[in-house]
Amino acid sequence: MINSYAGSGDAEVAIAGARAGAEVVRNMYGQRLTHVDKGGGDFSTAADVEAEKAILGVIRAARPCDAVLGEEGGQQGAADTVRHWLVDPLCGTLNYAVGNMLVAVNVALRNGAAAVADPFSGEVFFTDGETAWVRHGGLDERLVPTPATRLVDVNLDPPFPHAHGFRAVDLLAHPEFVERFRPRAVSTTLALAWVAAGKRAAYVTDGGDLSGSVHFAAGIAVCRAAGCVVTGIDGAPVGQAGHGLVMAADAETHGLLMSMIRSRRL
Repeated sequence: MINSYAGSGDAEVAIAGARAGAEVVRNMYGQRLTHVDKGGGDFSTAADVEAEKAILGVIRAARPCDAVLGEEGGQQGAADTVRHWLVDPLCGTLNYAVGNMLVAVNVALRNGAAAVADPFSGEVFFTDGETAWVRHGGLDERLVPTPATRLVDVNLDPPFPHAHGFRAVDLLAHPEFVERFRPRAVSTTLALAWVAAGKRAAYVTDGGDLSGSVHFAAGIAVCRAAGCVVTGIDGAPVGQAGHGLVMAADAETHGLLMSMIRSRRL
């Protein structure tokens, strides 16, 4: 099955990898798993490790010359190679470890195809680098962002590198935010794909350059291809000088959030 993707496009490789990881995550759910401490309150489990192995198996069979950066295994291959996969086998490990199903499996080719799998709904949100879709039950449906839900996911997990000028928790107390939106905090980058799918109006997080992050790259790629507005918390393009992420279904929602963020800095 793995070798059947050797002649496929990058999007199908990303989908196959994400699905392989999602199957492991789903099958190991509910088991008593040993925690491996990473420091700073972060940890991984055997599910993280085994899911990454499954994803790498797909990528290695289909694209043996490509480099890979994995959340658990680190860098494999030259870091500056043009074709570089970013793999987060289980985003939402703390959720998963306590029996919460809000998790994601992220696979992205830098500046190319990407896939975000929900192991428990069976949905795979993906892009070929130009258009964005969700695959579920054997059918593909174009992703259409919309702010209609008024739900905004705000990442409240550390680190907070820009706390001197921006704190996500302060955004939740902004009068305009309270009037216009309803906050959510699912603590997994599955929420990024939900913005592209119209299940969320926006997503906000602090951080550095998230475009090259194994956690965020796939979700950012899917949202961009779906037509979402994606910038840093300073309004600048997401990139090497990045400052977190403000991802919105449309320009109006993005503008409203940016005005609130800027007003909290005054």
